[in-house]
Amino acid sequence: MHPFDTIRHFLCIYGVIILIKQTAYYLIKERIGFMPINLKKGQKIDLTKTNPSLTHILVGLGWDTNKYNGAFPFDLDAAAFLLDKNGKVSCDEDFIFYNNQQDQANSILHLGDNLTGEGNGDDEQIKIDLNKVPSNVHKIAFTVTIHESIQRNQNFGQVSNAFIRIINESNNEELLRYDLGEDFSIETAIVVAELYRYQGEWKFSAIGSGFQGGLSALCTNFGIEVKDEVPQVHPIVSQPSVTNLQDNISLTKIDLLKKKVDIILEKKNLNRVVAKVGLVLDISGSMNRLYRNGTVQNVVERILAIASRFDDDGKLDMWMYDHRFRRLPSVTEIDFEDYINREILNKFSRKEMFGRNHESPVMKDVISKYINEEPSNFPTFIVFISDGGVRSGKDMKNIIIESSKHPIFWQFIGIGKSNYGILKKLDTLSNRYVDNANFFELNDIDKISDEELYDRLLNEFPMWISASKAKGILK
Repeated sequence: MHPFDTIRHFLCIYGVIILIKQTAYYLIKERIGFMPINLKKGQKIDLTKTNPSLTHILVGLGWDTNKYNGAFPFDLDAAAFLLDKNGKVSCDEDFIFYNNQQDQANSILHLGDNLTGEGNGDDEQIKIDLNKVPSNVHKIAFTVTIHESIQRNQNFGQVSNAFIRIINESNNEELLRYDLGEDFSIETAIVVAELYRYQGEWKFSAIGSGFQGGLSALCTNFGIEVKDEVPQVHPIVSQPSVTNLQDNISLTKIDLLKKKVDIILEKKNLNRVVAKVGLVLDISGSMNRLYRNGTVQNVVERILAIASRFDDDGKLDMWMYDHRFRRLPSVTEIDFEDYINREILNKFSRKEMFGRNHESPVMKDVISKYINEEPSNFPTFIVFISDGGVRSGKDMKNIIIESSKHPIFWQFIGIGKSNYGILKKLDTLSNRYVDNANFFELNDIDKISDEELYDRLLNEFPMWISASKAKGILK
């Protein structure tokens, strides 16, 4: 046989072998699914260079807790820190956790807190749009902490089967997985892994470093100020005795919102104003969906941030109304979570809410509370939410005119596309002692940024304060 024939014969056989391997690979992939890459601690791997179409990923974190005789249940929390080139957050909003579930660029979304960790699969998940991650974010650190670990005498020695995995959200394909193992004992916080930029691409690094100090220490390490003094974070390299470290962090969604309120208060020269704050919620039938899907709860939390900043007692007074009205318990920074479910949806029957609109009775009750029952030298700022269908236009007009001699400012917000009646005519309403009301409408209140919402909410309030002082309504 000629040598060239031998070479051709060899290449033909080699090609067949390659074809068989490729066919087997795709048959196996189709039958049992794509096998993810399993990493060990310290390993790094490319994420986007070999997956150029990868843009949307799901980060799943999971764990199990061992049986123990403690008096408290375990509550583990996953979080993500968006870090600059110095390893620090640029602002508090770059700390993504159960009370701040989305960053300002809408590039990352925490899908919610799992209070028990029960069941198989991911316990908490975080979605990331890699194309939207701001250019100043060089690294995303994923962490897991034990809630109130010191008070509950809990640590990661009592946690097993912890893992992190990356899923291609477009096809639900698991790309990689890192199982942390059983290397932890007295640690109360873990930096599980990092996504980081390298030469224009995203890479994944399996970290698996345990720390003492819990969430407070992690926040301090990543550049977030917390109220309680906490030690600097130091990786545990031995087994020192447990120290009395504080794991009491008060950073909540309201704390983050208050910082945005502060910017607007400073801008409008309202930072020294003390006022009472009330929120009136439309609970007519057309609002049902917004109560059920969390929109109204989000409104309560955003308005509470204003009350917490310049309310005289830090409380947000609450009303709901349809053709009836009810005064609700005031809401504070301590009890704001799940307020709508706790105080409204789980407390009243379907027949006691979601009726027809009638604004006048609740407006009269607001005036009665602040003018007759609880008179004060402080101004009152009322946020009045309505999705339209205003029917008592003449009555509302008279109430607004009559209350213009009292220290009450009405800020109406329309959150539907319905008939707002007299509300649209507030700025031109005559016969008022001072201009004591404002109105604007939002097609989707969930989509407006916090800064824009606060700017619009407080737009005419400073002018009302000045006019009221000039007329002797306020001192």
